[in-house]
Amino acid sequence: MNDADLIVRSIDWLITVDPTRRIIRDAAIVVKAGKFVAIGKTAAIEQAWRASKVVDGTGTVVTPGFVDNHLHASFQMSRGLADEANAASFLYDHMYPYEGAMTEEDVHLSASLASVELLRHGVTCFIDPGNYHPDATVRAVATSGTRMVVSCSCFDKTKSVLGLLPESMIETTAHGLAKTEEMLSKYSSAHDGRITASASFRGLNNSSDELITGLKSLSQKYGTFLQTHACFACSTHDASVAQSGMAEVERLESLGVLDDKTLLVHSGWLEPQEIATLVKRKPTLVAAPSSSLHNGYGNIMVGKLPELMALGVNVSLGSDHASSGIVDMVQEMRNVAFGYKEVRMNPRVMPPEHALEMATINGARGAGLADRIGSIEVGKDADMVLFDATVPEWQPLYNPVSNLVYSATGNTVKHVFVAGDQVLKDGRPTKIDQDAIMREVTKGAVRIASRLDMKKIVKLLWPVE
Repeated sequence: MNDADLIVRSIDWLITVDPTRRIIRDAAIVVKAGKFVAIGKTAAIEQAWRASKVVDGTGTVVTPGFVDNHLHASFQMSRGLADEANAASFLYDHMYPYEGAMTEEDVHLSASLASVELLRHGVTCFIDPGNYHPDATVRAVATSGTRMVVSCSCFDKTKSVLGLLPESMIETTAHGLAKTEEMLSKYSSAHDGRITASASFRGLNNSSDELITGLKSLSQKYGTFLQTHACFACSTHDASVAQSGMAEVERLESLGVLDDKTLLVHSGWLEPQEIATLVKRKPTLVAAPSSSLHNGYGNIMVGKLPELMALGVNVSLGSDHASSGIVDMVQEMRNVAFGYKEVRMNPRVMPPEHALEMATINGARGAGLADRIGSIEVGKDADMVLFDATVPEWQPLYNPVSNLVYSATGNTVKHVFVAGDQVLKDGRPTKIDQDAIMREVTKGAVRIASRLDMKKIVKLLWPVE
């Protein structure tokens, strides 16, 4: 008998997302030193392996841990603050004032709340596009036991045709580059490799050419990727043309920063020639369906992500932020699959298998971690999610991929493991005190609201007595 640390046995359905996309019935998984060391039928595994910890997987569907390629952890306290707002109003009337009012304490609390929600919905790794307190974000996320790619927010142009940044968010090009290099040096691999880092500028219309090319150089120096929001609304597309004479992807191409080490979030509003550029350069494109649906950006209506995926471009998935409602990758998979079927009037577009790839192995590629996570394979880090498939929304169970994407929600997650360490047990985080965090959230919401013009930001249509 071989000795291991963990065996998960009698799994009803194991969806590996490995290179052959195997689905194994009555499966077992063996973990040793934080990595998958054996995968197969329960009977065969139990003949060859024993472990100090055994988890019964009866009644479960197991998937790789989800990799959310775009989540503003500092926006988790913004739920309900930016409803019914177009792109310019969403940013300049709602989210930038909120972000400008956030202290280090607020960001730590927001990231703690995000960690709870992510784990409860099966996310074992996420990419943060950056805020002004990255150290506080890392402290919160690292404590929870999950993985993240940390960034710090960079803008160096105070004003765009869309609006003016809050004073607290205004900084120079040199400062943005200096703080990014400090962060990259500090977090290239921290907390046993669970925390990595990337370079980030938050959007093209408030970023100079010098900042963008400087950040690209830093990403290359530290062996990571460059990320930004791009092409997420008609107004930001038009603003780019008005300010620079080029659409957003065109501008990135002209600066020489577009390649497979670039991550572009949204990527809906594209010029025809930009589609060819993306196929040639092959950056990762991140769909954020609930964000677009919530604010009516039109990314699903005008976007070409299914076609770009078919042309070999890596397309992944992101929940974006709590201000658009859900932070649940299972529901994001449903939104992206249903959304493209509806606007294409074609039920064959975006099958559930593609949506699951976006949330797992494609997300791992976007994070630069596909050699470590994103699928259940021998040699990879043991990140996995056990769904309770005995509940009504999972039954009857003929096709586990279909049920996962089309009928389940993240609330059916039962257990989560990161590198073989159980970070969620029976729906509750094991490393952090969920109840204590929720008590602090109640107080934190009052604190944040006291700094904002809530009558302007939150508009209740019905009377409150």
